[in-house]
Amino acid sequence: MRDIAIRRVEQGDLPALLDIYNHYVLNTAITFDIEPRTLEQRQMWIGTFQLAGNAQCFVAVQGGTLIGWACSGKYREKAAYDTTVETSLYLSPDAGGRGIGTRLYRTLFDALKREDIHRFYAGVTLPNDASVALHRAFGFVQIGLQHEVGRKFGKYWDVAVFMRDAEAGGGFTPL
Repeated sequence: MRDIAIRRVEQGDLPALLDIYNHYVLNTAITFDIEPRTLEQRQMWIGTFQLAGNAQCFVAVQGGTLIGWACSGKYREKAAYDTTVETSLYLSPDAGGRGIGTRLYRTLFDALKREDIHRFYAGVTLPNDASVALHRAFGFVQIGLQHEVGRKFGKYWDVAVFMRDAEAGGGFTPL
């Protein structure tokens, strides 16, 4: 684990980020994208991240190879949602189970402590025990279930909706 560096995303990371993400597009229901993303599409996406603010992104690098990332971004476009963000985390298929996701999320949430954020949301396509456990470990609670909300690979999938206070406290009852 010591040979894994966590740092802010850089423009040069895009091809590796794209490869990881498109693996999940083509092989899993973790994302509901059906067609692989292009480098051009991801150029616009990376442009949303800042050094400060509610939209941030961190990557994990091992031996010069990018193996995952965690990011935050707008929950919805309307201004009243500005203090609510959605978080995402993706690891290369062989990087799971080594605490990398935990390190990425810890870095992301530490950076976001200084921002004007009230709530964090995350959606997890089920089943995904590892993602559910990670979100719970960071104070997220399941507040809803979107039953058969997405169709991919000829099957309908459920998505668990998770929420966390900025202080990772409570104020709501988990399902």
